[in-house]
Amino acid sequence: MQINRLFEIVYILLDKKTITAKELSKRFEVSIRTIYRDIDTLSAAGIPIYTSKGKGGGISILADFILNKSLLSQREQTEILSSLQSLNAVNVPDLEPVLNKLSTLFNKQCPNWIDVDFSRWGSDSNEREKFILIKTGILNQSLVTFDYYSSYGEKSKRIVEPIKLLFKGQSWYLYGFCRAKHDFRIFKITRIKNLCRLTETFKRDIPNDIWDKPEAYQHRMITLVLRIEARMAYRLYDEFEHECITKNNDGSFTVTTTFPEDEWVYGYLLSYGNDAEVLAPKHIREIIKNTLAEGLKKYL
Repeated sequence: MQINRLFEIVYILLDKKTITAKELSKRFEVSIRTIYRDIDTLSAAGIPIYTSKGKGGGISILADFILNKSLLSQREQTEILSSLQSLNAVNVPDLEPVLNKLSTLFNKQCPNWIDVDFSRWGSDSNEREKFILIKTGILNQSLVTFDYYSSYGEKSKRIVEPIKLLFKGQSWYLYGFCRAKHDFRIFKITRIKNLCRLTETFKRDIPNDIWDKPEAYQHRMITLVLRIEARMAYRLYDEFEHECITKNNDGSFTVTTTFPEDEWVYGYLLSYGNDAEVLAPKHIREIIKNTLAEGLKKYL
């Protein structure tokens, strides 16, 4: 309690310049003697607080004092404000007052340098609302329910304890404990429909090795070797790590990467049209070849 009060006193002095011990004692509902003990504690910590008598007198702090000169370096205080600003961008509650206070204490402006919209390009307000409901469920530890469509188009009703929002492979996922499957699962956000947050709350320990749990993702990982034409270079460097890409003598590229094997990866490979060839593994090459052959029949 005293630490919080000391922090508040410094903030008030930086914000209001001068205040009396009586005003502080009323604000914190403690005795004037306690306030003076707090002032002695702050002074002993190296914060330049002084008192003045007469009309307009009271407790003050040196006008040019900045908190980071005593406790934090310029880099440290900038990192703190930047981190809080990034959290504020994803609408973590009650951060604005903290940002304002620390900006005053550090004598720095807090620029709005980041903005985050979790929804896809072209999506409507319903998808943005989906992320808000999930975020609220995670922070309040309240259950969510939704219809979920598998990669095969099968619909199931789920009740989930939401734990984390994940981003991987250009897609957003919800990680949580599925009460229908009695286990942890990862759900692709775009396949979640009719999402609702329930009033029932939960308590659950969060595993640290989320992506290492095959039962959570339900798909095995495969290593793909692709040959991609030169005109697709603009996509390669957006979608793959530089270390995965090798430029060939003819201008084409060889890409070696790891993906979960499911219907999504087949569709992703087909999105390159005739500008991509699967070199390995053989069974994926056969799947893409057969899919293209079946599709061609529709145009004959």
